[in-house]
Parts: sequence; structure tokens; C-alpha cells
Amino acid sequence: MFLIVGLGNPGSQYQGNRHNVGFMAVDALAEHAGAPSFRSKFQAEVTEARLGSERALLMKPQTFYNDSGRAVREACRFHKIEPEDVLVLHDEIDLAPAKLRIKQGGGLAGNNGLKSIAAHLSPDVWRLRIGVGHPGHKDAVTKHVLRDFAKEEREGWLGDFLARIGPASQHLLPLSEETGQRFISAILQPGGKAEKPPKPEKKAKPQVTTSPAAPPGSKLAEALKGLLGKE
Repeated sequence: MFLIVGLGNPGSQYQGNRHNVGFMAVDALAEHAGAPSFRSKFQAEVTEARLGSERALLMKPQTFYNDSGRAVREACRFHKIEPEDVLVLHDEIDLAPAKLRIKQGGGLAGNNGLKSIAAHLSPDVWRLRIGVGHPGHKDAVTKHVLRDFAKEEREGWLGDFLARIGPASQHLLPLSEETGQRFISAILQPGGKAEKPPKPEKKAKPQVTTSPAAPPGSKLAEALKGLLGKE
């Protein structure tokens, strides 16, 4: 089983925040998969779904964003899920809106939710970074992520992303660099179709050229006989 965690804050007042795009993404995955209603467990709201041919536990921690690691650790211990089988969906201020990146491990970039998961479980989980843009100054970051998405975003890139992430999830599991890129490709392509990674170009075999044999009696043939000590 895999664990897919959306980061966010519980409560209706945070529902439309940029910080809650992870919750929104998990809800979209559950809806597309026809998953049962979320239930309370592991200090979180969870449900199970089949994404492609794999089973996944979908989670929205209810411990608030900055303490998400406690819920993730409980679920992983109960289901014996390894860190490399965990994917965290979260907002990313260092990416422009609508930009997506997926990777395993790496720097935490000041994200307190990821710091909590690293402290309680491991830094080596997979992460889908969902760009929400930077406000331009570090002092404005907190207000920016705790502000609702603008109407233009909800009707534009955010609406497209949430509509496509469900159909694209058939390409997501098991987690790897290749499936991750196919997943993102399917989200970005209308209709949710993944582009196949380009095949590596075949290296051309080196051409071996041979000099034509010198005809008997030629000056070149005579010279060669002399070098070889032949008469």
C-alpha cells in the first residue's frame, strides 16, 4: 500500500487557502477514484482508493499544517508503509502558479509541514510541489499562503489542475522518477494523456574504412615490399 498525504489546515476558514491545495488535490483524487467517505483515523481524515492497479491510503492530517508528521508517522507504522512509498502533496511558493515538480527527498525549503514529516518519519518521502507563486517579500509569505485563491485562479489553472489530477493518477504508482514525470505530463496535457518519455537515441556505429589494396607492380606495392624486407 502507498500513502498519499495532502498538506493543509483543518476548518472551513482555511478551506480555500493556498496552503490547502494539498487537501484539495487529495479530495480530487478520492472523488475520481470513487473512494468511500473520509473517516477519522491516525489524527487525520483518511480513505482508501485504487489508483491505477495500486492501493493507496489518502490522507488529510488534522493536526494543522506545521505538525503533519505525527499523523503520517501513525499511518505508516500501522500499515507498515516505508518512506519511499509516501507522496506528500503541498503548496510551493518558489514555483510559479500551475508549475509542478515531483521528487524524492531533498531540501525542505522552510516548509514546516515537510520539516515535521522529516522529524517524525523521514526526509526521504516523495513530494509533489504545486506552485502557488511568491508574494515578493519573505515577510508577506504567511499572509500569502493563508489567503484564498483568487477567482481567476479557481476558474483557471487551479480548476484545470484539480480536474486533471484524478484521471492522471493512473500513471502515478508505484512511485518513481518515470511514473512521476508521466503523472505530471498527464496533468498538463488536455484529456489527461501522458506523453511517453522519448527513447534514447541510438549511437551510430563507427564506420571502419579500409584502403584499397595496391595493385601489383605499382610504386606503392614496391615500396611496401621494401619495408617488409621482401624482394
